[in-house]
Amino acid sequence: QTFIRFVCIVKKERTGLATGIYTTNSPEACQYVADNCEANVLVVENNKQLIKILQLPHLKAIVQYKGELEQTLPNVYTWAEFMKLGEGVPDAELDALIDSQKANECCTLIYTSGTTGNPKGVMLSHDNITWTATAAGLMTSLKMSEEEIVSYLPLSHVAAQVQDMWICMRFAAITNFAEPDALKGSLANTLREVRPTSFLGVPRVWEKMQEAMKSVGAKSSVMKKKIADWAKGIGLQASYNAMNGDSSVPWGFTLANALVFKNVRKALGLDRCRACYTGAAPITKDTLEYFMSLYITIFELYGMSESTGPHAISWAEGYRIMSCGKVLTGCKTKLDKPDTDGNGEICFWGRNVFMGYLNMPDKTEEALDAEGWLHSGDLGKHDEDDFLYITGRIKELIITAGGENIPPVPTEDALKEEVSIISNAMLVGDKKKFLSMLLTLKCNIDDNGDPTDELTPLVVEFCRQHGVIASKVSEIINKKEPAIYKVIQEGIDRVNAKATSNAQRVQKWTILPQDFSISGGELGPTMKLKRPVVSKMYQEDINKFYGE
Repeated sequence: QTFIRFVCIVKKERTGLATGIYTTNSPEACQYVADNCEANVLVVENNKQLIKILQLPHLKAIVQYKGELEQTLPNVYTWAEFMKLGEGVPDAELDALIDSQKANECCTLIYTSGTTGNPKGVMLSHDNITWTATAAGLMTSLKMSEEEIVSYLPLSHVAAQVQDMWICMRFAAITNFAEPDALKGSLANTLREVRPTSFLGVPRVWEKMQEAMKSVGAKSSVMKKKIADWAKGIGLQASYNAMNGDSSVPWGFTLANALVFKNVRKALGLDRCRACYTGAAPITKDTLEYFMSLYITIFELYGMSESTGPHAISWAEGYRIMSCGKVLTGCKTKLDKPDTDGNGEICFWGRNVFMGYLNMPDKTEEALDAEGWLHSGDLGKHDEDDFLYITGRIKELIITAGGENIPPVPTEDALKEEVSIISNAMLVGDKKKFLSMLLTLKCNIDDNGDPTDELTPLVVEFCRQHGVIASKVSEIINKKEPAIYKVIQEGIDRVNAKATSNAQRVQKWTILPQDFSISGGELGPTMKLKRPVVSKMYQEDINKFYGE
């Protein structure tokens, strides 16, 4: 899979373990990971990745697995050459090495994305992986030798490793690898070709699907729009019924299913899909309800690298909208230091909890308390049925000059639901007297996956409906188009009207000239917002809010 072009092998005594490096990493970031884990074998895809790591110390070998080497270098091998090195090793020696593995030894390293400092090497044991894969598969009723999935996320990320590798090994599933440009548009074609039995989409993937379907719908005839709207009303009610344990469906469901729902599922490649999942970043209620209206339920998962991926899971028999479900069977969750509303830091306990951070005992002690509870840094609460809801992240909390703690995600999501042309929103105002917001508009993506200046067709149509002829982000910003700026301000006013205090109201905002992206550095590998990076990149814009 060309998303992962590096695999570092760390050798400890006679046994090896692996870790991944993101292909978007700079040479400096690659060197940090390789140095931290003392890698002695690196596997790269091509010459572009090879040149990033040629100067690294303590390497015994570098293996390039695609194409011919552009220059002959000592200890640099093609894949074929590397395979020949093992031909003289007897099977008995290999079997003895395999048999020497212990369940509590480190199996793999997952490096955190390092949004608030250098990445940390999360050590996952063989038991972490085998136990979690079994527990997650059984909880979601996976069927042995019947599952088929599409792999498109970087395999250096825990979600992809657990979903695409470990669970598939445990349940004899088929893993289909997407094209390298999956997140630039080709994923839709792969889904239609494979027709997976389950699919894990990060929120941005579901949002892109939603935008694409809305764009197609906008071009439909008046009659087709009426039929679609009628069917969506039925679909939403049927989905809510199912969520609440009511097996009944509204009148007309069978016809709506035949005319709309089945066709949508087939067009998306989800007609065989028994379960659709989302995780790795927050998702909006608007997106969840959009798919519910098409009778497609998206189940939210929650976990982290340090918990071998999933810790709370939603599934068909245990689902509440905006909740990430219930704790994985065999694990425990507690909320540390809850406030009057029941919000506390989410702590994990179970066989999915990691061994610690590689060569970082101080960081390990910060994450794991004396009783073995893993402190997530996330804030959450339980409802009366024990469903877990994520309400914020401790490190992301904005603490105003007046001392009020404000989680940014609910306000950001609320505005995106109010104003459909907004792509990304980031609340700022830490240690300031009031809150402000950085906004981006939805735009087209080029072949390299980079945001362009061109507005999406839906945004162009939105502008036209408000009397504005514009096709570029720069046109909106340069002219400060009054009608568009008014629509955004009205959306902010509606969000502010629901705020629980004056301190939680957004007072200033600006539209940035370019949308956030992985290549731009504002988003992580699963399209999760990197707040410290954005704050640094747009410090000048933030300063203007506060006259600094």
